[in-house]
Amino acid sequence: MEALTAIFDKPRRLLALISVSCIALLAFGLYLQHAVGLEPCPMCIVQRYLFILVALVAGLGAALPAAAARWMGGLMALLSLSGAFVAARQSWLQWFPPEVATCGRDFYGMIESFPLKRVIPMLFRGSGDCSAVDWTFLGLTIANWSFLNFMLVAALGAVLLLRRR
Repeated sequence: MEALTAIFDKPRRLLALISVSCIALLAFGLYLQHAVGLEPCPMCIVQRYLFILVALVAGLGAALPAAAARWMGGLMALLSLSGAFVAARQSWLQWFPPEVATCGRDFYGMIESFPLKRVIPMLFRGSGDCSAVDWTFLGLTIANWSFLNFMLVAALGAVLLLRRR
């Protein structure tokens, strides 16, 4: 128990650890995309952007004086709750898939249907099916793991925000 409370005594280290953890999760997502061949869906892309924002906020909080860690923790908690919402929605779609997938289009369909100036932003939205379960670990999907990680970061951010000096 002392080890757990000790980490909150040094909020800048905790924020640095959270930033590194988010970067590691992003790197693993890129590995799954480029090495394993899993195509990210639009909700996966949104979760990636939110992990990037959480990593940046946590990294900035680690670089700023310890007094700023409280507010960075609050901002990090808000961003993480947003990511948890998206991951929860994706998990719901995976548990109860819709009859018609409406999550995205493939690359060639986009080029044939839209001008290039509209295709480029669409590329960043992903093209996989949000309700598809392509990979699991310990019985949980990528969206489930993302939800758990976002909730953990949100809880840590809330503790940083609410802690007394």
